[in-house]
Amino acid sequence: MNRRKFLGAAALATGVTALPGIAEAREGINAALTGSDAGDLAYLGGAFERHRGGYRGRPPAVVLGQMRDDLELLRSVLNRPHRAQARADLARTAAGISGLVAIIQHDRGDQRDAHGWFTTAEQAARESGDRRMLSWVLARHAMVPLNYGAPRAAACLAERARAEAGDAPSGAAALAAAVTARALASTGNQPGALKAVADARSIAEGLDRTESADTWFGYPLQKHHVHLSQAFTLLGRTRQAYAEQEAALALTSSPSVMVRALLAMDRATCVHADGDPAAAAELAIDVWEKLPMAYQGGLVRTRAESLHRALTGAAHERLGQALAR
Repeated sequence: MNRRKFLGAAALATGVTALPGIAEAREGINAALTGSDAGDLAYLGGAFERHRGGYRGRPPAVVLGQMRDDLELLRSVLNRPHRAQARADLARTAAGISGLVAIIQHDRGDQRDAHGWFTTAEQAARESGDRRMLSWVLARHAMVPLNYGAPRAAACLAERARAEAGDAPSGAAALAAAVTARALASTGNQPGALKAVADARSIAEGLDRTESADTWFGYPLQKHHVHLSQAFTLLGRTRQAYAEQEAALALTSSPSVMVRALLAMDRATCVHADGDPAAAAELAIDVWEKLPMAYQGGLVRTRAESLHRALTGAAHERLGQALAR
């Protein structure tokens, strides 16, 4: 049997799997070539684009698990030498992917790990020299203290994000303004919060399709209304909050599980502010009990617990029992 026929037979026999030593051979050849990491660099850039699309109906823990192999590859590639431009591009990709992991950990309620990943993302963004990436990382980082009880720290991060974003309309700048509105509303600074709401609206109106894309890297209109719903809810401006909730829900026939839950918790909080604590508790309980187990933690639980603390009497007890089950 000649060599060509032998190799063909071997491929068929093994189901066209890699022959022994082939992967090692490629690694050895790559090590001897300049710029030989191009395939891995291109793959990682595509991985960032793929992962930043959001949950798409998948629980946070599932998405995090699907990113594990890419994180390991990223760690490996970062430890190799690269030319200056390739290193800058890789650092930008590292900032983006690290930021996505931080977002997921934020949503899962792991504040410490979220802060750690955002710090890593900020370091990578600074190394890349990409101010747009840096402003996005800072704006998303601001949501960790914002959603977990440190609004002043959130406002400081959001201010840094807006400074890095510059004057051009961007998704990061719009998000930073929205975070500022929510943070100032949390501290009772109504004039400052309303000014930040106006800023967020003005920036959002000027976004192009790329900056307003429905991804974790963009600032889509639905996300805009979700943020303003929370800002107006915190301000006690229930009429405006209800309007933002309706606007967010009207933008898609099938909002994500988390978006529906957060908007419903905002609505329940507004119902309480309007003087009906019993109805507020029942609305929150209904949402909570229908929520898949994978979502009964992190951000949604934090929002439910905030309402629970505000309630008194029988309403407080009813919601507390539901959250304890």
